[in-house]
Parts: sequence; C-alpha cells; structure tokens
Amino acid sequence: MNMWGVSIPGALAVVAGLLPWILLGAFLAFRVRLPRPLPGRPTTHGPGASPRPTPRVSIVVPARNEAANIERCVTSLAAQRYPDFEIIVVDDGSTDGTGDLARSVPPGHAGALRVVSGTPLPPGWFGKPWACANGAQVADGEVLLFTDADTFHDPRLLSRAVAALDEDRADALSLVGTQEMESFGERLVQPQIFALLGMRFHRLDLVIGPDRWKDAIANGQYIMLRRSAYQALGGHAAVRDEVVEDLRLAQELTRRGGRLTVRGAVDLFSTRMYTSLGDLVNGWTKNVAVGARQAGGRWGRTAIPGLVLFLLVAWVLPAAALVTCGALALAGAPASPYLVAWSALATFFTMSIWLGAYPRLGAPAGYALLHPLGALVVAFIALRSWARGSRRIEWKGRRYTEADAEADGEGSGGGDAEGVRPAEVSTPAPPGAVGSAESR
Repeated sequence: MNMWGVSIPGALAVVAGLLPWILLGAFLAFRVRLPRPLPGRPTTHGPGASPRPTPRVSIVVPARNEAANIERCVTSLAAQRYPDFEIIVVDDGSTDGTGDLARSVPPGHAGALRVVSGTPLPPGWFGKPWACANGAQVADGEVLLFTDADTFHDPRLLSRAVAALDEDRADALSLVGTQEMESFGERLVQPQIFALLGMRFHRLDLVIGPDRWKDAIANGQYIMLRRSAYQALGGHAAVRDEVVEDLRLAQELTRRGGRLTVRGAVDLFSTRMYTSLGDLVNGWTKNVAVGARQAGGRWGRTAIPGLVLFLLVAWVLPAAALVTCGALALAGAPASPYLVAWSALATFFTMSIWLGAYPRLGAPAGYALLHPLGALVVAFIALRSWARGSRRIEWKGRRYTEADAEADGEGSGGGDAEGVRPAEVSTPAPPGAVGSAESR
C-alpha cells in the first residue's frame, strides 16, 4: 500500500480490467469509418466538360402487404429529378390493397409507373428475391435499382446515386440512410444493431472488390446495379435461397470480380423498418442468425454465441456490477473498493460510448442510460433467431424451411433450388403479368 492506503496491485488490477473497454472505445473512435456522402452533383469528364450521359434507370419496388407505406414510397420515387427512369412495383400477393394504392399514384417525373402482379412463389425461393426477379424481368433500364416499400427518397437522390456509381467506377451501389425511429423500442434497440453492423463492417469508406469480398455488405433497402453486372451474377437467382439476400448479393458480386460502393445519404434517404418493439423483434429474428453466419466467415458457426457473450460482457456486465455493489452497500456488506472503482469506471466508459453512438445513429442521447437494456433485447433476439434456425423462418405470412441453414458463409448463392422450400403460404400470389425471361 502507498501513503493513501491504496494497494498498488489492486489499482493495477482495476486499470487492467478497464483495458477492454478502453480498446473498444478506441476502435470505435479511430477504426470505424462511415460511408462517404453522395456527390453533390453529377460527375463530369473533367473541368468544364458536360455531364456524363445519364443511363436509363429501372426502379423495382417489391411490395407485400405494404398498404401503410406504398403511397409515400412511390410518390417520392415519382418525384425524382432524373431525366430517364421507370418505376415497377411488384405486388407480391398482397391482401391489403397494396397494388391498388400503388396504381393510384401519378407517375410524376417517371417515364412509366407500372404495377405488376408477382407470379406464384416457386420451390427454392424466398419471397423478396423472387419479387425482385419478377421486377427485373420486365425492366428495360441500363441500371436497376431495388428499393423497399418502406423507404422515402428525396427528389435529388436518384441523380446523385447514379453519379456515385459512376464516380466510384462501381458495378453496384448501396446506401446508408436515416432510420426513422419513433417508438421506445425502436430507439432503444435499432442503434445497438446498427452499431454491431458498423463494428463488423468498419471500412465502408472504401470501394469493395474481390480482394475484400468477405467484408462486402449491402443495404437491401437500396441496391443499385448495372444491368451487365446483375446479369453476369445471374440476377436474384444467385441468392434465391438466402434469407439475408442483400448481404449475400454483395458477397457474391464482389467475390466474382465486381466492385461495390456503399455511400451515405442520411439527408436524402430514410426508412421506417419497424413500428413497434414486437415487429422489430420478429423482423430481426428472421435475419440475425443467418446474417451472423454469413458475415462471420470461418467463424460463422460460433457467431451467435460470440455475439451474445460480447453483448453481455461489453454492455451489461459493468452496469450490473455497479448495481450489485450498490445493493451490497445498502445491505451493509460493501463490496471491495476496487470492484466498486472498476464497475463505476467501466460503466462510465460504456455510457460515454453510447452517449456518442445513440445520437449519431438517430436516437436521443438519453437512451444511453438504458444501453444495458437495449443490449439484453438484442441478445434475446440473437438467441431466439439461433434457436429457431431453419425450423421456423417466418415473414409476411410465409413460413420457410432452410435445408442449408448450417452453411458456413463461404457462398451458397445459386445452390440447389430445393434447399429452401416455403412450408406455408397464407395467401398465395395470384398468377400475374410477369413472364419468364425467355418469353420476353
């Protein structure tokens, strides 16, 4: 002990115990790189040159029971200030009038606005890839944009996205926008999940090529591809049996030699993924386990246990230890002062991290006080997703079984069509106007 009664070994133990949180904070501050923002205007060949020719863009919106969102989405797409584009809404067997609502929207600046009925879901396909494939079959643009029905697009977005695709000489582009969060559950949990994604894919400022294909990721809310790259990939058939088709699409594109760029559009693009905690839990349950395996590479099989352990140790343990120390003090059996010091300082570090992260990810800073609760919810979602595995994948009235659920993430797109089978479809999609590629 020194003259102040402090044990040097005890103090060193406290400092050593804080190192993981210090290193975690340093990693988040200095290693995680956000996507570059979209260019402010279309690129040119050089100073004083005319803008590059604008390719025709076909915007495909897969929609299944999206009556609450479809009009806002399509109206914002129709308002795009871009010279040559069409909008194709694929009504994927909706029972809530989604197709009629989409038809009621004026075409605006679009050269055409079509609503087509998706054909019945065949064996071996998940719903969203099949709807996207239906839309791509009738599209005639040089560039294809697949965007979700719960998105909102600023009128400047399409022109800037095309400019970014050209600026980065990329085959595909995806965007990170603003996540609209209005409920308590959204604000508590969504930033936690986005932070995990940011830690795994921490160099989104770089164009991703075949040398980094395992680090490729795309946001399925907005994926733009050159038609030539899409066809070379095999279209959505390459990811027909994938739950997290956007991640696999990015990996397959880059693994086969394509270039993917991810750009930021927080002022131009927004999405309301979920409207309640229940919807959020169900939605992420569908994706987390499979996505973690795909993103984990050779560690994919242990991704969920590792993720849960990280959440509990990094975000829950310090606060739990501090609360326990307080409870012991109130009970007249105070804990070691070194344990109290460690738990207080570790909680301070985690709180500081989330005081910066929550506002940056779109939630009020005050939610940082509840970050251990948010981490527990994410851990519950991960375990729930892991437990369900291939036995119970459900979304929008469909239930699937996945024979390849134990794939290790090394690229299963384009596998056996019988690997995934819809086990139950509540409302089969009616035969529609979309024919096969051969019949066109």
